[in-house]
Amino acid sequence: MSLELTDVTLTYSDGDTRLTALDRVTLHVPRGTVTAVVGPSGSGKSSLLAVAATLVTPDSGTVTVDGTPTAGLGRGDLTDLRRRAVGIVFQQPSLLPSLTAAEQLQVMAAIDGRRPRGARGRAMELLDAVGLADRAGHRPHQLSGGQRQRVNIARALMNDPALLLADEPTSALDHERGAAVVDLLVRLTHRRATATVLVTHDRGLLTAADRIAEVRDGRLALPAPAP
Repeated sequence: MSLELTDVTLTYSDGDTRLTALDRVTLHVPRGTVTAVVGPSGSGKSSLLAVAATLVTPDSGTVTVDGTPTAGLGRGDLTDLRRRAVGIVFQQPSLLPSLTAAEQLQVMAAIDGRRPRGARGRAMELLDAVGLADRAGHRPHQLSGGQRQRVNIARALMNDPALLLADEPTSALDHERGAAVVDLLVRLTHRRATATVLVTHDRGLLTAADRIAEVRDGRLALPAPAP
């Protein structure tokens, strides 16, 4: 397993009371599979991703990422774990406007301390994998919305993460482009043996997912096979 959440509870302060964002959630995601997480707004989907990304520490329960239990890790160790093992596909690509598509990826390698020459080759390999090798020299304003999101996906994979977290990656796209992005995530997950959690509100995009889990009021239903 590259992600194991076991009996995780997360609460937030709300004046004199505490609100429960996650209620004894258990989710295990093996490498090479896509688990789609669905649920209404405010159900706990974003909280689940934040805990899985080690950005938020739960009140109780255990979180294990790529074989590393996160309990007791300091801020620096958690940062190192995220850099080494976690890739995040954000809802909005947030690409740097002055950088080309290839340079967006190379920045990630520089943060990880990789050599520039090796980073360039890795970036081109990933851009080819997402169908954008011929757009490597283009800046964000020269790319369509779907192309920018594909650069976003390639960037998240730049450091070869064991765990890939995608937060509503199709929300700004029409259905056709959204379906293409989800299909791409599934193909890359299977090809690169990442463990992928895909949060989305659009059930119509999930036919290719390996499992679908539903969050309601902070509780996660047992994953069911995709239709």
